Amino acid sequence: MEVVQSHRTSSSNNVTVSTLPLYRSAPPLEVRLEDFELFAMDRLRVLKGISDGLGRGKKPEEMEKLVADLWKANMRHPQANEEANKDIISHFVLRLVYCRTEELRKWFLSMETTLFRYRFRFESSEAQRALMSEFKLPYKAVSNAEFESVKDKLGQVARSMGQTLASADAIFYKVPFEEVPELVAGRRVFICKGHAYVAMNQVVSLVVTQFRSYLSKALILTNRKWTSTVREQEKDRLAPIVEALCTSYLGPDYSQPNEAGEISVKDIDHIAKTSFPLCMRHLFEKVREDHHLKHGGRMQLGLFLKGVGLKLDDALAFWKAEFAPKVSAERFDKEYAYNIRHNYGREGKRTDYTPYSCQKIISSTPGVGDHHGCPYRHFSEENLRAALVRMGVSSRAVEDVMDKVRNRHYQLACTLTFEAVHGSSCDAEWFCGIRRHFQASVGIVKYFALWAVPVPVPAH
Repeated sequence: MEVVQSHRTSSSNNVTVSTLPLYRSAPPLEVRLEDFELFAMDRLRVLKGISDGLGRGKKPEEMEKLVADLWKANMRHPQANEEANKDIISHFVLRLVYCRTEELRKWFLSMETTLFRYRFRFESSEAQRALMSEFKLPYKAVSNAEFESVKDKLGQVARSMGQTLASADAIFYKVPFEEVPELVAGRRVFICKGHAYVAMNQVVSLVVTQFRSYLSKALILTNRKWTSTVREQEKDRLAPIVEALCTSYLGPDYSQPNEAGEISVKDIDHIAKTSFPLCMRHLFEKVREDHHLKHGGRMQLGLFLKGVGLKLDDALAFWKAEFAPKVSAERFDKEYAYNIRHNYGREGKRTDYTPYSCQKIISSTPGVGDHHGCPYRHFSEENLRAALVRMGVSSRAVEDVMDKVRNRHYQLACTLTFEAVHGSSCDAEWFCGIRRHFQASVGIVKYFALWAVPVPVPAH
């Protein structure tokens, strides 16, 4: 395979500066079908990790370390000179995968932009200036005379952020304020007559804005080309891989049965009270209370129970027993048993369905009499507070959860609830500890692993 060089040469001193690619055009390379898929999955692990970190509310410095660790763990290549190729190929494969719908484009754009932001920060100042020239940004450094005229104001802004103004070698760029919205929103720049004075250590905002704009347009163009020609031409070769990649589950493998990976009907009551997420706990309580759930609720809870290890025979027994006060055995077998078997891949097209992702649950629209969906989004504040108190969440933790809900961070609110109930942080150490602590019902661990890595599922 030809090596695509990911470096540029500084014209001033002829020193090669290592930089990240801008992905302007796909490389003219022959790629093995195996590498096509494996490279994309490795990059997807990086993007999913970034998404998970953002969803958990990690701080910028934590995200910086996370991105570096994810890149090191997933994007290395046995042959060092092939790493640049892997970077570029994986980006363009995922661009093809995620160009196909507005929702997919939005997620990919956000994650790739975040990845680019942190990789840009890892570069040297010389490499950053080289990248700025690649984007052909029409901004010039502020002259010494102009710098002196606004130095006091720039110093005030720097001090407000706990920094000092190094005037000796300071480089500032004067740009229209609307091109650096995040700096303006954070009050991290001095604005005068419609222009923001952006320090050299802040130019990442300028470059990222340009990168995001370019990638957004590129995704639209890629979608047009995919739908008009590529999909049909590659329907037997690439299309199946492309269409499957965005739904690939990249978390731990729970497909193989083991003695600690299953639960029985008798386990459900205990696990529901101790470790079900609120959305599932609410459904479980409602089916116990009403002896019935509408289709949306049955799907959400049923696939979840399957995901944590409830076997088909036990699932049929569970639903039949719960519905018994209102539904006869004959009616249950006729109207409900088929859908349960279908979810387990025993009927219809034999698809082995996975639990609903958080995003699917959050974006659902429950109607009157429905109980599915995300309580953090769909409950009133009063009902949500009451539900959290019943789960044993402390008053202080309830306020933290409600703060996340008000800011529409529903997954993070769910994570905070889980931490409050179990008194542990949802990090790697917690994961190992909870596995030992709940060894008797390890389906709980399975639940959280499934929930922590949202994965789209086939539409029903």
